[in-house]
Amino acid sequence: MNYERFTAAPVADALALAVRILTARLPIGKVAEDSHSVTLSGGDGTVKITAHRHGLEAVVEAVTDQLRTSRLDLDVEYFMTMLPYLPGDRREMSEGLPGGLSRT
Repeated sequence: MNYERFTAAPVADALALAVRILTARLPIGKVAEDSHSVTLSGGDGTVKITAHRHGLEAVVEAVTDQLRTSRLDLDVEYFMTMLPYLPGDRREMSEGLPGGLSRT
């Protein structure tokens, strides 16, 4: 499946967040990367995340080889919600709240 989101995060930060969140939540690891993309693969499938700057925002696209209901796709959707939409937005994972989501 394909997912796309605009974010205020710099390209490098968006890709680093993808690696941090997805490798923490799934049994996958980084298999390839460059300055605008990262590919993660493992037992739950493969996802390629690309990010490109367009003016004040970046476009982040994730492409998986699984169905929308797979664990990989659900966690990719979760990652996309963690990207800041506007400058100054902060979203962080927290163990203490339902779903591990906290807005600070």
